[in-house]
Amino acid sequence: MFLNRIWGLYTQPKVQWHRVDRQHESLRYSLIHLALIALIPTISAYLSTTMIGWNFGSTTNSTFMLTPRSALAMAMSMYVGLIFGVFALAYLIFWMAGTFGATPSFANSLELAAYTATPLFMAGFSLFYPEPIVIMLVGLAGVTYSVYLLYTGIPIVMRIPEERGFIYASSVITAALVLLVCLMTATVLLWSWGFGPMYMN
Repeated sequence: MFLNRIWGLYTQPKVQWHRVDRQHESLRYSLIHLALIALIPTISAYLSTTMIGWNFGSTTNSTFMLTPRSALAMAMSMYVGLIFGVFALAYLIFWMAGTFGATPSFANSLELAAYTATPLFMAGFSLFYPEPIVIMLVGLAGVTYSVYLLYTGIPIVMRIPEERGFIYASSVITAALVLLVCLMTATVLLWSWGFGPMYMN
């Protein structure tokens, strides 16, 4: 069921959203889906920064690796941040619903947010080939498809007209971008206060 749902989001997104609408899963199922899918970028980042190394230049001397302890702390922070981000997205969907004539439960909103974030999280597999250009391109593809899923999913799951769903999704994305900027600012501040990564010698 879990893999079928993910595969369906890639192959037949609108058909899959209609299935989601007909067979709404429980809040517990959405939480399990989110907890598992968020492990992909987290584990990939930990393994790539401790066993493979990141190359930011053209010479072999520019490969950087984190200490296992630092990488673990960063990975755990990343996992919490990803979970928080999806919950924040779900809250935005739930909070804005009334404005656009939708009446979802928070479980429905979380379900929509978790499935929407799935392509972005699966792009975390690119971290096993830690070249910045590759990660950027795969990440961009993940973001693009996640946005597409949000635009196609909101009218179906929220049961509102497509034109209203378009404005609804655009509003959610705008608010999500503001949230992303806030999270990035918080990360920069934490790093400047000494909570940044520790590199291996």
